[in-house]
Amino acid sequence: MREQGGARPAGGDAGARQMVTVLHHVNVTVPPQLEDAAKHFYGSVLGLVQVPKPAAARQTGAWYQIGDNQLHLSVEDEPTGPHSSRHVCFNVAELKAAEERFREAGIEIIPDARPVPGTERFYVRDPGGNQLEIVQQR
Repeated sequence: MREQGGARPAGGDAGARQMVTVLHHVNVTVPPQLEDAAKHFYGSVLGLVQVPKPAAARQTGAWYQIGDNQLHLSVEDEPTGPHSSRHVCFNVAELKAAEERFREAGIEIIPDARPVPGTERFYVRDPGGNQLEIVQQR
């Protein structure tokens, strides 16, 4: 697979087919005492447009629309470590195929603890421990 200009993707396998179709959202976290300051920063300073969160989502924090992508601001006491909700979300064309590909690669599938209506998803961690949300919109 080649990117524009004929360059190979860094670290990519030229024979592998692309699984991710689009960056869906990035989730950043702040401790509870910084929620208001973070909302001011993203909403007022950066001028991002806040959008409603689904009822199934935690109602602290905020979601912002940036073109076709979103930035999710989450409030949590553990800003780092294995329980942090910081993550990047990738939209895939076929969730089952993506799950199979991760399993074949020996990557642990982390089930969705808070299902959102209209969305099928699961989580994985990269070799550095960064959480990735893998989603297919219904």
